[in-house]
Amino acid sequence: MKKNKSKQNSTGTIALNKKARHDYHLQEKFEAGISLQGWELKSIRQGKVNITDAYVILQNGEAYLVGCRITPLNQASTHVICEPERAKKLLLTKRELDKLIGARERQGFSVVATAMYWKKCWVKLEMYLAKGKQAHDKRDSLKDRDWERQKQRVMKHSV
Repeated sequence: MKKNKSKQNSTGTIALNKKARHDYHLQEKFEAGISLQGWELKSIRQGKVNITDAYVILQNGEAYLVGCRITPLNQASTHVICEPERAKKLLLTKRELDKLIGARERQGFSVVATAMYWKKCWVKLEMYLAKGKQAHDKRDSLKDRDWERQKQRVMKHSV
């Protein structure tokens, strides 16, 4: 028996959206499957995906991932017409969709993609209901992060 699997990282994380935590107050977490084409899956396995500007739109009772860029591989895309930024359908339950639609329409939340990762053999998307931060909120969070870092330094040197 030969084990020839090369994992890029042990956590299974494919892509992160670090900017989301800086720009939004993240409230409630959701996990969704993504409907992908074959060439997209091959590119994801190679790590050629970017979700920095990705967000979720809700229309006609369905959720779509928009702004996610999957760069096609040269080998995989010679015989297929590739759209690197096509809207990808998200696979959610009816209850989850109703909750997302209600929060967006009634309370003014946005739905922001924060991470893409492997779960067994499926690609999953982590997304949050989020409210946008004002400029002063961003400064406060930076100040709090710096203060936490300083506390850790002081505790490390005092022991």
